[in-house]
Amino acid sequence: MGISRRTALKAMAGATATSVATTLAPQESKAALVVPRPDALGMLYDSTRCIGCKACMVACNEANDLTPDTAASGGLWHMPVDLNEHAKNIIKLYRDTAKGEQSFVKRQCMHCLDPACVGACMLGALQKGDYGIVRYNPDLCIGCRYCEMGCPFNILKFEWSKAVPKMVKCELCRHRIAEGKGPACCEVCPVGAVIYGKRADLLAEAHRRIAERPDFYVQRVYGEHEVGGTQVLYLTHVDFEKLGLPAYGDDSVPERARSLQHTIYKGFIAPVALYGLLAAVMIRNRKSSGAAEEGES
Repeated sequence: MGISRRTALKAMAGATATSVATTLAPQESKAALVVPRPDALGMLYDSTRCIGCKACMVACNEANDLTPDTAASGGLWHMPVDLNEHAKNIIKLYRDTAKGEQSFVKRQCMHCLDPACVGACMLGALQKGDYGIVRYNPDLCIGCRYCEMGCPFNILKFEWSKAVPKMVKCELCRHRIAEGKGPACCEVCPVGAVIYGKRADLLAEAHRRIAERPDFYVQRVYGEHEVGGTQVLYLTHVDFEKLGLPAYGDDSVPERARSLQHTIYKGFIAPVALYGLLAAVMIRNRKSSGAAEEGES
């Protein structure tokens, strides 16, 4: 006796549900650790030292030939509300008057060890280059903005005002590094709130400061492990989330995507079950349509 259409549909749906449940279940093996390259450069920003002078913002624009964003100041001075096509670097203020908390925070590209933007770019316009810097090549960019949507820190911005737009992001002043200099923002900071150097050295300095003042700093260096690790590191005395730094796990976005894809396509169980279910639905709809036509005639 042949299997009924209803039984087949139930079996296929069950197989699909089982496959999806397996996909979404926690994985036993942890994602591979992303190891930073030995020459990886980066920045360490200590929010407890920042005075909010915004000299770094002006220096960044001058070093990268960006036109000022004067919309909020009535055309008087560079005053971006957030990162945009005119601002690769911005200082923002967190304040909670009820708790008596206040802190500045500097935002720019985090230069992830395993960047989601690089994984999202289909043509290689974004790449991990020398010193681990996430660099952008506008000649390869088609403006799809997948990188912007994939960035877990919401950093990349699109030039909406231009006929031939590009993506805008901090590239750690790599043109200055090629000249033996450092990022402009670090060079002009009057209080050393942001410093530049090898990631390993910056990480050691961050842990030294925490050990020296354990009751003052949050006992964590943001960027040491988040999303696989970043080359821009943070120290602060308030919760990182309050400064707009999300509470992410240790696995990078591309690693999570690879893990999910490998689970779904392992043995092609999920695709076969899904295509089988779709085929059964199509056959059912076709027979229903045929029966309706016969009834009308």
